Amino acid sequence: MRSLWKGAISFGLVSIPIKLYAATEDHTTHFRQLHKDCNSPIKYEKVCPVCNRPVNDDEIVRGYEYEPGKFVILSDEDLERIPSETVKTIDILDFTDIKQIDPIYFDKTYYIAPEDIGTKPYVLLRDSMKKTNTVAIAKVTIRSRQNLACIRVYDDNYMVMETMYFPDEIRKTEQLPPLRQVSLHENEIKMSEQLVNTLTAKFNPEKYENTYRKALFDLIESKIQGHEVEVPEKAPAPDNVLDLVTALKASIEAAKKADNPAEKTRGRKKKGA
Repeated sequence: MRSLWKGAISFGLVSIPIKLYAATEDHTTHFRQLHKDCNSPIKYEKVCPVCNRPVNDDEIVRGYEYEPGKFVILSDEDLERIPSETVKTIDILDFTDIKQIDPIYFDKTYYIAPEDIGTKPYVLLRDSMKKTNTVAIAKVTIRSRQNLACIRVYDDNYMVMETMYFPDEIRKTEQLPPLRQVSLHENEIKMSEQLVNTLTAKFNPEKYENTYRKALFDLIESKIQGHEVEVPEKAPAPDNVLDLVTALKASIEAAKKADNPAEKTRGRKKKGA
């Protein structure tokens, strides 16, 4: 695995040399845009609308639009003059209980691995957080952007860093349309709670699969092989809208059958009959 960033964790007067590695990867199927007439890939060029010609990267500068049509130009030298203590350091500010952090703050996850000379302080910090059941809140600058970050123990052996949004980057719920007032019947509340309890299980990520991506790859492979693609019929829409309690009851029965192997077997036998 290739490291993306090298620096150090600043932990009081202790400095821990580390490397960051991407902990996740995107498996989204990406498509190229083609010209419909000849199936040639479409090219994208950076073109100046005033000079009416393509522009090379070395001709492009950064501009901040402070008013419509008015820009302040910022060079690399300007950005380097901005004081930042976190350019090559993950600076720990506080320790806290992770339950106090709403997941909306989390952005991207990185594995943290120590340089060889940093293994001992790395293990010391890891074990200290394990014993105190805390996570570290820090600041770090990655690719010219300063991030809030959360460092936590992962898989009981390593540490990971979650980059986080700053509070002013979280949109307020006041911007959402208001919810209309509704009244809930006692039966609706009981049935809803029963459905939640029926579907409650220990989180096991291995049981979840991206079924859309699998179907998409099957479709692509079928076209590559020149086979006809079979499209399943859509389930018929319900004739009438069920009331909430009836829908909850049906959901509970379906959830119970899904967890009952005997019910699944009987269902398969009925289909084969």
